Amino acid sequence: MKVIILGCGRVGATLASSMDREGHQVSVIDASSDSFRRLDSSFNGETILGNGVDEDVLIKAGIREADAFAAVTNGDNRNIMASQLAKEIFGVKKVVCRIYDPMRQSTYNELGLETICPTVVGAQLISEALNKGNK
Repeated sequence: MKVIILGCGRVGATLASSMDREGHQVSVIDASSDSFRRLDSSFNGETILGNGVDEDVLIKAGIREADAFAAVTNGDNRNIMASQLAKEIFGVKKVVCRIYDPMRQSTYNELGLETICPTVVGAQLISEALNKGNK
C-alpha cells in the first residue's frame, strides 16, 4: 500500500516507521528537516520537506498514486485542510485526520472525514485505567 503521512513528530515518525517495517511504501512530509531524525534508522521510505497543504508538495510525495493518507501534524486546521485535499482533490480512498479539539471532531466526521481525537481517546483510556478494579 502507498501511504503518505503528513507530520513527522512522535506520532508521524512512529507510524511511518511501523508502516515501513510492515512493507508499505511510505512517504513522510514535514516542514522541518530535523523532524526526519525521529524515523527509525532502518526507514526505507521517502522524506519530503515542505508544506502538506501545498498541492505540489503532495504531488511530489506521490498523492496521485496513494492508497492512504494520514494527517498527524500538531495543527488541527492544517490536518483538516490537507485531509480534504487528499480526499476531495486527489481522490485518496482512505484518509485519516488527527484532531485535538473534541468539539471539532464531530463536525468534521459529519463532513465525511475520518478523524481520531487523542484528547478523547486518552481520556477514555485513563478513565478505564482508573476504574479498573474499582467496581
